[in-house]
Amino acid sequence: MHHQCTTGDFGSKDLIMRVALTRDFVKKIAVTGKQIDYRDTRLKGLVLRVTPSGVKSWYCEYARGKRIWLGRADAVGYSEANDAAQAIMSDFYRGIDPAEARKPPIEVPTLEAFLDGDYATWARANQRAHVQNLARLKTAFKGLLSRKLDAVTALDIERWRGGQVERGLSHETINRDISSIKACLNRAVDWEVLDRNPLEKVKKARTDDRIKVRYLTEVEENRLRTALDAREERRRSERDSANAWRKSREHELLPDLRDVAFTDHLKPLVLLSINTGARRGELFDLCWENVDIDRRILTVSGATAKSKRTRHIPLNREATVVLASWRKQTGRREGLLFVNDDGNRFDRVNTSWRRLLKNAAITDFRWHDMRHHFASKLVMGGVDLNTVRELLGHSDYSMTLRYAHLAPEHKLKAVEVLDR
Repeated sequence: MHHQCTTGDFGSKDLIMRVALTRDFVKKIAVTGKQIDYRDTRLKGLVLRVTPSGVKSWYCEYARGKRIWLGRADAVGYSEANDAAQAIMSDFYRGIDPAEARKPPIEVPTLEAFLDGDYATWARANQRAHVQNLARLKTAFKGLLSRKLDAVTALDIERWRGGQVERGLSHETINRDISSIKACLNRAVDWEVLDRNPLEKVKKARTDDRIKVRYLTEVEENRLRTALDAREERRRSERDSANAWRKSREHELLPDLRDVAFTDHLKPLVLLSINTGARRGELFDLCWENVDIDRRILTVSGATAKSKRTRHIPLNREATVVLASWRKQTGRREGLLFVNDDGNRFDRVNTSWRRLLKNAAITDFRWHDMRHHFASKLVMGGVDLNTVRELLGHSDYSMTLRYAHLAPEHKLKAVEVLDR
């Protein structure tokens, strides 16, 4: 039998011999103390490797540097190895990667398992509001939680959309939820849990992207400020009464609220919101290191900003006075501006905010609307939209265009070029 010897592809010290492999040849191969690859001359890709210790193993080399182990020769005979190699080479010639084809299929999780597992891990690292976002997904798509990801269909979402419309939900809210679940399944595609997003063709409903923004009228703003001052006086009076009672019984007195600028967090938070346009979460995350009272600049760090971009907000007179007074009152120059009783990040203001609005007789106004109020007053005061965009930190100019109707003069100037 003619044997042709060459150097090995898998290491310069390997020896390759090209032979017509048979069952008898495999049995009679002598141990040489060297590693030798015997390549079958009749079936391209079939290889018998013999190690220096005499262990014989079958491989199929379907491309240069790419081979698949078929088994040890003492357990897999020549015929079995030949059939397996033929199947692998057939796949390869048909454009199928044999190594990928032999990988065990990935078990597709249910939507609930995915949200609780890999997606939750990713969200914690990449989304500031990951707790709320995950809860929203589970609540909105409760009926689909038991479905495997690849079993969630576009028809399911369209049926869900119809149900939400019947419940009276706005198209904006429905669109936001659809965007969230599509983004969730996009992560599954990125991580090769799914081959494709089954919802990729689901489109958002058309909405009016120039919806009217809610801001305070001059009368409403005056009522809000009056209610804030009244709340401050009420809290001071309550403290006065409490201390009078404690003094009469020789108890230790509580701090006198008439010695400080603010009785608690609410008034400085509200005044900063309507004077800076900062989001509530941005104020909760704000540190003294990012407040320059002398230069009158407040810096929203990219680490805490929704857009992930750092922005600098000039401070007007009222905002500067509020921050200077709050710093004097708290005695802090580092760390968070607003902390709870335990010294941790402040994270809720809803109860006191709702009570304040009730006392001010203001309806249909959210905390976030103070951001709209800030932008609206700027636009109505003649500030150009691009500057407003920068102050708000909008990454998309279309978000700022919602305020364009408040400055109709810019459209008037556009058509005035036609006048002669």
